Amino acid sequence: MKFPNKVNLYEVGPRDGLQNEKDIIPTEIKIKLINKLINCNFKAIEIGSFVSPRWVPQMADSDIIMDKINRKKLISLPVLTPNLKGLQKAIEKKVDTVCVFITASESFSKKNTNCSVSESIKRVEGVIREAKKNNIKVRGYLSCVLGCPYEGKVSYKKTADLSRFLIEQGCYQISLGDTIGCGTPLEAVKLFEAVSKTVNIESLAAHFHDTYGQALSNIYAVLQMGVQTLDTSISGLGGCPYAKGATGNVATEDVLYMLNGMGISTGVKLEKILEVSKYINRYLNRMPSSRVAMANFNK
Repeated sequence: MKFPNKVNLYEVGPRDGLQNEKDIIPTEIKIKLINKLINCNFKAIEIGSFVSPRWVPQMADSDIIMDKINRKKLISLPVLTPNLKGLQKAIEKKVDTVCVFITASESFSKKNTNCSVSESIKRVEGVIREAKKNNIKVRGYLSCVLGCPYEGKVSYKKTADLSRFLIEQGCYQISLGDTIGCGTPLEAVKLFEAVSKTVNIESLAAHFHDTYGQALSNIYAVLQMGVQTLDTSISGLGGCPYAKGATGNVATEDVLYMLNGMGISTGVKLEKILEVSKYINRYLNRMPSSRVAMANFNK
């Protein structure tokens, strides 16, 4: 078995993690969370979304957060920009990286973005084109790659075609997302094999939700294929408002503990991550979803 020597952990907790929280979290708490994560030495932390508050109320203060966090030169702080209006706000806030998303599932596309896959593609084309004009990097997300809550199995070929399209348009990386967390290791391998035929494996990231407890197993499987970027969320925060029953992203602490045990370097210290996990869970007044955080919660 061959594994990479280094892996990049792409932290999604402040955006993908918090967006599914029912109670609006105060801006000050979000700022403290992000600043604590910045001090953990991540290369990228996705901090928010410039989207209509009507659709995702939790992200309504993303522009304020961008103004008040402690930005550091060597840490990228991407935001999700589903349309040109969101991109314009990102330009105004001098964001270095934006994220766009599409899916091969027609049903999920209509639920998530209120438009068809083809309409979503046109929208994304416009965002990428304008971002490139403004020297802003673009990361692409593909949702429901291992299963859709409305359609069931999603075509690997369609996902591969959309991945190639995003790369050709100018995305520097494609994150393949198991939005409902239904995938298993062999399925994950087949998916990444299909997509890597059209996109270099180095340009792919793995984004696994842990609904069925398969996320770590899936990560272990795709690491052997050469995947070097993993999307993780502090304390396993997250879910998806358009995928009923989907639980949080794989926990940063759990992935980091596994990678440390495998001798794979990330540059992120587990002790610091556990401190951040305690902070956000004490505010939320609940125990963490992460097994590693639970094992260390009262220490």
